Amino acid sequence: MANEQQNGPEEAQEIQPSLNVLAQYIKDLSFENPNAPRSLGNLQNSPQIQLTVNVNGKPLGGADYEVELSIEGGAGEGANTLFKFELLYGAVIRLGGIPEENIHAMVMIEGPRLLFPFARQIIADCTRNGGFPPLMIDPIDFVALYRNRLAQSQPTVGQA
Repeated sequence: MANEQQNGPEEAQEIQPSLNVLAQYIKDLSFENPNAPRSLGNLQNSPQIQLTVNVNGKPLGGADYEVELSIEGGAGEGANTLFKFELLYGAVIRLGGIPEENIHAMVMIEGPRLLFPFARQIIADCTRNGGFPPLMIDPIDFVALYRNRLAQSQPTVGQA
């Protein structure tokens, strides 16, 4: 019984990892429908959709961080543009019990993973309200996005 009491307080002092979303918000939203109403009657062919996704994060102080999920895209090009959109969706997250070496990955992977369903819905609503079928963006692999970004930031060794 004495051993159980000694182990209890030590286990209670161990902090469980946590990630809490304190706030979510649209920082910037733009939807363009430059050829309406002509473009609305020409929906027989499935247009080519272009999509760019970016993630940024920065410390706000203490255990709080801002995460920004940027999604830009559109359908069609030039005179045949159907629509274009830009969304910068942000959140304030609080991390607890995360080892220092894992904080960057948590902010850049788990933060946008939590934000994505909301950003996806905003874009779907914009395209639908613009007169088009709702654009339902496929899930994004934020781990691969994070790894690609790390690989691009690594200095490359020049060849002689």
